[in-house]
Formats: sequence, structure tokens, C-alpha cells
Amino acid sequence: MKHPRHPLSIILLCIVWSVPSMLGAAGQDPKQTKENTITIEMTTPVVPQKFSRRVGFFVTDVIDRSGNPQPMLVMRNRGGIYLDRHPTEIVKGALEQTLKGADLLAAEAASADYTFTVYLFHFGLASGSGREFFGKLDLAVMVKDVKTGKSQQVTALGASIQDSALLKKNVIKNVKANLESALSDGLRNFLRGQKLRDVVEGATPQPDSPSD
Repeated sequence: MKHPRHPLSIILLCIVWSVPSMLGAAGQDPKQTKENTITIEMTTPVVPQKFSRRVGFFVTDVIDRSGNPQPMLVMRNRGGIYLDRHPTEIVKGALEQTLKGADLLAAEAASADYTFTVYLFHFGLASGSGREFFGKLDLAVMVKDVKTGKSQQVTALGASIQDSALLKKNVIKNVKANLESALSDGLRNFLRGQKLRDVVEGATPQPDSPSD
């Protein structure tokens, strides 16, 4: 005669059977919705430094070097938070907007004094973000002198710390503000940094050809 299973044994078996399915569900990516998608804007204008001569810049390209297979997913837990565009598009648009506002954006590469090829290594929350959000922008820009063909690399970092929150709507709001601040900080460090000044001011402008 078989003895009936003890209720505690049945409960333990149910838990064991359910763990794999629970882990599988936890490992699934969140779903992107209108509610968990954010638009990053340049809410804090960046004013580039002034140079001793009039120059024009052109953004040739922004290339993703992050190695992140899901660059638009900036936060996985709490139902996920997504960017509405690829980080390369966000950075390119913000950089062009800033240059245009300062009358430093050339219409095309051929008419520019310098071109920028941007390599984007990180834009999003830094690893380890928990009770506080650490926004980070990490990029390297190849600044090319159109006349001489010489290129020099200028690196820049942007960072921002924002408190976390309990309510999901406040989490989304804080992540958005955090990333916008990191973006502004990184572009400010690039456009107002000494490295870019050294590239531009270190070049000796070629004199205009005398008229016949």
C-alpha cells in the first residue's frame, strides 16, 4: 500500500518545478511601449568655446562602438525603459543642433574647416546603477582638417547622477533627466575643452592666394 505524499512534500515539488519557468520569465526582455519610451532632448543648451578665427564644422558620422546588442534599452528592470532613437542618432542630432545654434555648422563637408567622425562607446546608464542612476556619455571624435587632411583624436566624457524613485513614472522621469544631463555634459566637455582648442588654434591658417 502506497503512503500518500505529505502536503509539505507536494509544496516543495511545486516550488522546484516552478523555479525554471520563473527564471525564464525573469530573463525575458521587457516589451517596448509608448509609456516606457523616452525622448532625449537638449534641455540645457551648450555654448561652444570661441576661436580666434571663424571656423566651420561638419559632423560626418556617428559610429556605434558600444558593442551593446540592445542600445535603445537603457534599463531592463522595472518593466524596462527604452530610447525612441538609436544613441548615435541622438548624439548626432544634439551635436549638430549645438553647432548650428553657435553658427559653427557647415552646410557640407567640402565647405567645412574641420569634420567630426564620432565614435560612440557608451550612452546610457552606467553599470552598477541602483539607488542612484549614473548617466554616462563616452565618445572619441576624429577631428579632420579638411585642407591638410590631418586627423587628431579628441575624447570626451559626460556624467550625471540622479536619484532613483519608487513610482515607475518618476523612475522614467529621472532616467530621462539623467541622460539629458549626461549628454549636455559630454558635448560641453568636447566643444569647450582644451583638446579641441589645441587642434583648431594649433593649425596655422593658410593665407588667401593673392589676386591677379
